[in-house]
Amino acid sequence: MQYFEPVLYPKNRVIEEEGKIPGYLYFIVSGFIRLFHFNDKGEELTTHINCPPGFITSYSNFATQKKSDENLECVTQCELLRITKSDLDTFIEQSAAFKDFSIRVFQQSLSYNETRAKELATLNAERRYLKLMEEHPEVLQNVPMQYIASFLGMNPKSLSRIRKQIIK
Repeated sequence: MQYFEPVLYPKNRVIEEEGKIPGYLYFIVSGFIRLFHFNDKGEELTTHINCPPGFITSYSNFATQKKSDENLECVTQCELLRITKSDLDTFIEQSAAFKDFSIRVFQQSLSYNETRAKELATLNAERRYLKLMEEHPEVLQNVPMQYIASFLGMNPKSLSRIRKQIIK
């Protein structure tokens, strides 16, 4: 715990901004966070929605300490633990157990990203929604529909139509 700082952020707070090097890796104790960027039309595209427990940041930019094109926003009030890159590196050097844990977290993140890319390419919009409903119903109860629609690769009108068909 000497390396992780507890923080509490209100709903709708952007905690990491595009154009800056991500300052922290966050562990979500409670609340929902989204990672998003803007497309060339200026529209927000939500790429990740995380719920507790789990780690989130703009991983590749945090790891390489390069400016990010992504924003990290608290969708709800969030209780988090955060760690800087230098403290994370020190902790990993000092603890073989945490180093092993970090490798597992990284492997899970890679696996998640590969699965998500495959699902966006192969599943139709309705199936993507049903899968989210089945695997993470808490997201549907706590995250605004426009963010969920973006995360699922559709517009809000399509999501609304799909939801109405499912309820029938």
